[in-house]
Amino acid sequence: MTELEAYALIERYLSGEIPAAEALDFEAKLRTDLTLARHARQFEELTDTLQKHGQRRQVKKKLDSIHAEMEKTADPIMIPVRPAPQWKTFWQAHKTTVAVAASVAILTVFSTLLSIQLWNSMGKQAIRYTELRREVEKIKKNQRAINRAFSQIPAKPEVNPGTFSGTGFALTENGYFVTSYHVVKDADSVYIENKNGNRYKLTSVYQNLDHDLAILKVDDPSFTSFGSLPYTVSGDNADLGEKVYTLGFPREDMVFGEGSLSSQSGFEGDSASYQISIPLNPGNSGGPLFDEKGNLIGVISGKQLDVQGAAFATKSTYLMEMAEALKSDSATRVSFNRQNSLAGRARKQQLKKLKDFIYMVKVYN
Repeated sequence: MTELEAYALIERYLSGEIPAAEALDFEAKLRTDLTLARHARQFEELTDTLQKHGQRRQVKKKLDSIHAEMEKTADPIMIPVRPAPQWKTFWQAHKTTVAVAASVAILTVFSTLLSIQLWNSMGKQAIRYTELRREVEKIKKNQRAINRAFSQIPAKPEVNPGTFSGTGFALTENGYFVTSYHVVKDADSVYIENKNGNRYKLTSVYQNLDHDLAILKVDDPSFTSFGSLPYTVSGDNADLGEKVYTLGFPREDMVFGEGSLSSQSGFEGDSASYQISIPLNPGNSGGPLFDEKGNLIGVISGKQLDVQGAAFATKSTYLMEMAEALKSDSATRVSFNRQNSLAGRARKQQLKKLKDFIYMVKVYN
């Protein structure tokens, strides 16, 4: 859905022009689609600001009308009296005009302050949440040249293809792979590479925009297996305050981050995500989130810009739901590892085992 279509749907919803069933559908989408929810909030705030501006103009118009009417009905006959001081004469002659002007000025000041506050608030809201994708603007500038060159790249190129976009990890031994949806969104081709030099091309299998997850599969004749995975995918919700850690590629070297689970809901109360106290940077998106025992409990998705150390991860239970949905396709076999070989090991030993299964995600747009 384009932004224009989204705003059109939001306007119809707010004005009550859509059927009840469609409205319920739209409200459910607002709870899961952060981008649509942000658009709806901004649209509603902007509409409210414009309505208040219109009301202010109507008040001013009404005051002007009252002033004009008062001038028409004023008694033009003046009874000779002792001359009054000039200031008093001026006040008697113009007090109505001064009162009206003062009222309009006060309304204008307060309305302007309110509008500025609303616009500033909208600006802050727009930058509160950011996806941790490594931007690919440079590659977009020479798309045609890259597309021409791509057709000449051999199966095992010596030069790394694409531009780093994020992180991902092995889901099964037989080639299924997970990252965030926004990491591979609109990509023509996706490659992964780890620190051992293993490099493979992937094809998309399943994408879920609502939970920002993507499952892909290795499509490379040189691939045999990821090997025995040392971690399992957790089907339970993690506990508040639990120690967690992640591995990812905010730069070309793998980076370890450690913290705790600070909330069992994500950005603006999203029940499909966790909030974690791990400082993250662009490139961490799509990386795994582990508990102390080495169970996979989430997939890194984004962070809140105006709160230091507040990052978010989609819960692994939704990853398991996606895998279940794939089972309806007989050609798709997603079988999770059931044995965790990380539990009870020191953190350094866990990391040594994990690093072979965490990959940089590189895309062509």
